Amino acid sequence: MGIKITIITVVLNNKKFITDAIESVLSQDYNHIEYIIIDGGSSDGSLDIIQVYKDKIAKIVSEPDKGIYDAMNKGINLATGDVIGFLNSDDFYADRNVISKIVAAFEENIDAVYADLDYVSNHNKDKVIRAWRSGAYHEKKFYSGWMPPHPTFFARKSVYQKFGGYNASIHSSADYELMLRFILKNKIKLSYIPEVLVKMRVGGQSNRSFTNRIKANFEDRKAWSVNSLTPKFYTFWLKPLQKITQFRF
Repeated sequence: MGIKITIITVVLNNKKFITDAIESVLSQDYNHIEYIIIDGGSSDGSLDIIQVYKDKIAKIVSEPDKGIYDAMNKGINLATGDVIGFLNSDDFYADRNVISKIVAAFEENIDAVYADLDYVSNHNKDKVIRAWRSGAYHEKKFYSGWMPPHPTFFARKSVYQKFGGYNASIHSSADYELMLRFILKNKIKLSYIPEVLVKMRVGGQSNRSFTNRIKANFEDRKAWSVNSLTPKFYTFWLKPLQKITQFRF
């Protein structure tokens, strides 16, 4: 049957957009997909929407959690696929061939893959606000504030088993810390697909205010510290500045 892909969506009170996320997974032209939805105990009707698709979703968990990364770790623990990826409940795949492209990359005996991402308007999902073009990886890029777009990042389950899941104590930067740990510290074998595979709606938590950006900067520093890695003096200044170049003015 080939490579089994597990896709995990974490949701809490997002009935407005959860349908787009679910349907973009279920419409993929690759059939060997295990889809898991972890709901944090939604009270807005999100779970009612999820239940409409229950016959096509491998596992649905609805219970309180300790935050998004705790929920993601629940999904990892439930996953039986060879490869694991995450699709946020605000996001959707760019086309129905995305997972086929991911599988083709993993057939080249790699540990993880990432791609490009577009941020789109909450009101018009065809309107691109930011264009995140990752570029091919080399070790110096993390020191210059680089990171792959998390919703495009797929890794083998064996990588999670060997190096661990999300460090929920790092809050808004736990995805950054995990990729830093996998890619820079442990030097997993990485591949880049130079295509937009995910459309992400604007409004990430770490970017909603100056205060949140300061908090995110602190969490970014912690991500390096817990991995006993030493950033450059300019690393944490360049990371938010990289985002400015992505905007479509």
